[in-house]
Amino acid sequence: MKKHKLLAFILLGTVIVSCGDDEKEKKNLFSIDSASLKESYQPQESLSLMLKNDKNKTIDSIIYYVNEKRAGAVVGNKKLDFALADTKLGYQNVKALVYYEGQNVETETRIEVVSNVKPKLLTYTIVNTYPHDETSYTQGLEFYRDTLFEGTGQRGTSKLLKTDYKTGKAYQSINLEGRYFGEGITILNNKVYQLTWQENIGFIYNADNLKQIKTFEYFKKVEGWGLCNDGKLLYQSDGTEKIWVLDPETMKEADYINVYSEASKIKAVNELEWVDGKIYGNVYQKDAVAVINPKTGAVEGILDLRELKTKVNMIGHDPGNDVLNGLAYNPKTKTLFVTGKKWDKMFEIKISE
Repeated sequence: MKKHKLLAFILLGTVIVSCGDDEKEKKNLFSIDSASLKESYQPQESLSLMLKNDKNKTIDSIIYYVNEKRAGAVVGNKKLDFALADTKLGYQNVKALVYYEGQNVETETRIEVVSNVKPKLLTYTIVNTYPHDETSYTQGLEFYRDTLFEGTGQRGTSKLLKTDYKTGKAYQSINLEGRYFGEGITILNNKVYQLTWQENIGFIYNADNLKQIKTFEYFKKVEGWGLCNDGKLLYQSDGTEKIWVLDPETMKEADYINVYSEASKIKAVNELEWVDGKIYGNVYQKDAVAVINPKTGAVEGILDLRELKTKVNMIGHDPGNDVLNGLAYNPKTKTLFVTGKKWDKMFEIKISE
């Protein structure tokens, strides 16, 4: 009896290995022809898709997908031209589902779509200079009903504040529990949303009294960096080139964009601010702000704010961490308020091309 079981086990193992080999062999029959592809594309271009069929199999049809969205289908191995105009910037997964000789198999590759927009260099003039609490490790800054809200970071000292921006003094403040590292904030529908860095949790407060309404878990395991809103949806950065678009009721992902400046993806997009239909994103440790198209992720402008740091008292500070990281747009004055982590000043600036 044991011999029969052993024989059956050996035969079964052989069948499993054989099936695995068959699947591997099937996957090696076709590949997307790289000779017709480029390493990177711009949105006005098209992909030309064909298969390499080295074994000369009889192909019935092929369905192509770009990022799991159907791009089109062809009979046999005809070429498919796919316009990239509505495709996100960033890496795109290209998949072919091949039907041949009564069977089917998938093969994949990827391409990168980069920006075709040359960013404009923006300039600014300083309108006013105000005091800022240099103990505040600023992570988020936003005006709401003429009040400046500020979120600060570092475990044990993270806060949410309402401040008098002219004096730099807080007139209402709450502390986060010591285990939380506070990050970006934004205010929508009289609710303050505040992120934490690595704890995968955020907080929602009543904007009138800063009483906590509830907490929320992130939609996936990402870091919390910057936050802003367009009046309907939230936009969250996570330290990469991605900005996630979130439903403010469920805090689930509604969409995302990848931030690109021409052919370069821009990582470490940090504090975010919504300004006249664009996202202003502070690039961490660069003391510069990228003006981002929220529909495409393309950087349309660059604001170099390095000179502001020379006007701040940095004695005893950590120059690697005490960097620009506060952006608040005042729609009444059409000016941008700018500060940084532990800066002793906040600047009101007017931006122009």
